[in-house]
Amino acid sequence: MAKSATYELKISSQEEAVNLFGQGDRNLRTIERETGVKFLLRDNQLTIKGPPGQVAPVGDMLTRLLKQARGGQPVQPSDVKFGLMLIADGAPPAPDSIESLEIMMDGRGRPVKPRTPAQADYVRSMNKNDMVVCIGPAGTGKTFLAVAAALSRLNSEEVSRIVVCRPAVEAGEKLGFLPGDFQQKVDPYLRPIYDALFSLINPDRCARLLERNIVEVAPLAYMRGRTLDHAFVIMDEAQNTTVEQMKMFLTRLGRHSRAVVTGDVTQIDLPSETASGLVDAARRLDGIEGIGFVRFTRRDVVRHDLVSRIIKAYEGDDAEPDTPGA
Repeated sequence: MAKSATYELKISSQEEAVNLFGQGDRNLRTIERETGVKFLLRDNQLTIKGPPGQVAPVGDMLTRLLKQARGGQPVQPSDVKFGLMLIADGAPPAPDSIESLEIMMDGRGRPVKPRTPAQADYVRSMNKNDMVVCIGPAGTGKTFLAVAAALSRLNSEEVSRIVVCRPAVEAGEKLGFLPGDFQQKVDPYLRPIYDALFSLINPDRCARLLERNIVEVAPLAYMRGRTLDHAFVIMDEAQNTTVEQMKMFLTRLGRHSRAVVTGDVTQIDLPSETASGLVDAARRLDGIEGIGFVRFTRRDVVRHDLVSRIIKAYEGDDAEPDTPGA
């Protein structure tokens, strides 16, 4: 008969239990399904039983998550996903794995932090390098975490402004004539940036920052001829830049500035004969000191669980271009 092991945790209150277990105990059910352990709660004592090779890592993971629950922060499915990835990889959490990598508090007082090991690498890379290139599929937090990092540095006065730009490229459909002035025409392309800002800071502050041009959201064409000093500059959807546009953007960086370039090389909307500036830059910039490269996969998707499965379904048909250093 196979040996089993046990691990016990003390749950201090009902609120603590709800924060740790999740709605309908979904966090515990996920852990049971993925690891084969079983949970038993009796008299505020949570007992974990199962294979010795799984019980101890699961116990360590829940001990860390319990600290979050005791702080009044509900444990999210993405927190559990992060812990399960570490267990599956056989990797102990780094000393700065979660708590010390908290980027900022959002407008509702919730911590913004990495949810997967690759996201943690992304945050570390943004802390270390003046320029970071992040490549990965939709829903992995590339833009969201970059905007959060920019706002954090604005709050601490490390930079005096944030500039976020996107190439205005139609995503596989011809929109034709769009009514309104120029800003109204390009706003639909920039909407995901506004969504990230509104989710991170309250609307009134966001409006003030935009009105005073402390936060600037603009099409890539607005970057030509500029030198951006004391700024945190983000290029989003960079797979839709040409090689010339990418070079133009990368050379805008001024004194005491940082840049983050994000994109998904499986969703290039350029004409087939036009090379992607992101793929080209990943090849050219590989190995340059001060530039960090981070690569996300579907394992890092933090949207609905279905998104990861949808990406997997498409991976067999769409082989990703080779991107050295990414």
